[in-house]
Amino acid sequence: MKAQESIRCRGHPFVLGTHPTTFEVTCEEELSRNGNCIIGVAADKGCAGLSPEFRTLLSHDDAILVTRLCSGNMTAEIQSRGSAHLTLDHPTDIVWRRSTFTCGRTIGICSDQVAATVSRDLIARLRD
Repeated sequence: MKAQESIRCRGHPFVLGTHPTTFEVTCEEELSRNGNCIIGVAADKGCAGLSPEFRTLLSHDDAILVTRLCSGNMTAEIQSRGSAHLTLDHPTDIVWRRSTFTCGRTIGICSDQVAATVSRDLIARLRD
């Protein structure tokens, strides 16, 4: 089965994209320089806002999550896994992780890219 979900967010002047194990988008409007995993703010939903069908499909250990980060003509594609341990219940945050750690903010585990490995050109565009 397949399901698709779109999340709209924007960049911020403090987007650093240097975190070595995660990347995140948040519904929060502001970002401090400490949020080096956050690459998008003012998201139109957090994990809790994902559709029930999408959440159900991600809750399987064999689920594959393909994420496309797009800004203008730049795109990065990230592959992650779902998990039976995902709760997807955080109201404002969505986090992709290199590890297998899960919490209410986690949408994908075993991600093949994180903030520090996303294209520097895309990160610069999100900062601008």
